[in-house]
Amino acid sequence: MTAATRPAMMGPVTDDRIDPPYIADEPSMLHAWLDWHRATLAAKCAGLSPEQLALPACPPSTLSLLGLVRHMTEVEHSWFRIVLDGEERTSIYYTEEDPDGDFNLLDSCTAEEALTRWHATIDDVRRRYANLPVDTVARGLRRGERVSLRWILVHMIEEYARHNGHADLIRERIDGVTGS
Repeated sequence: MTAATRPAMMGPVTDDRIDPPYIADEPSMLHAWLDWHRATLAAKCAGLSPEQLALPACPPSTLSLLGLVRHMTEVEHSWFRIVLDGEERTSIYYTEEDPDGDFNLLDSCTAEEALTRWHATIDDVRRRYANLPVDTVARGLRRGERVSLRWILVHMIEEYARHNGHADLIRERIDGVTGS
């Protein structure tokens, strides 16, 4: 387990991210960028206590690093299991009563459990799409429309990039650590 993939409480801040290649075929490039952004969120969480991970960015907002990890677990699960593979819609953290439960219901599991689940979800979805062509059409729908694996990968890169910006600001607020 590398520093970028281990649960946050297991060690100090390190940056073991591997830069995506400058020249590569499209699938390799998309997979590398998505992995880089996953590792970026892991790096933003590294070395923090469970309490620090759960600190809200700026109350009354419930946005926290732990909430971002839980949200990205939901997003990975939704796009790759529900949309790509067409599985029945299920949620991991949110409820009908609280559709933002991934951010709000932090007491539903420990930080270590959430980080472990995030990494396990990533490992699962990597296996699901690793050998699929990027033009594979998903079995499930997005707003009533079919999408390709290419669309899902680009969207996931965008989703992580946006939330990594949030994570950078949250991390700086917690202990002053900044970085790309």
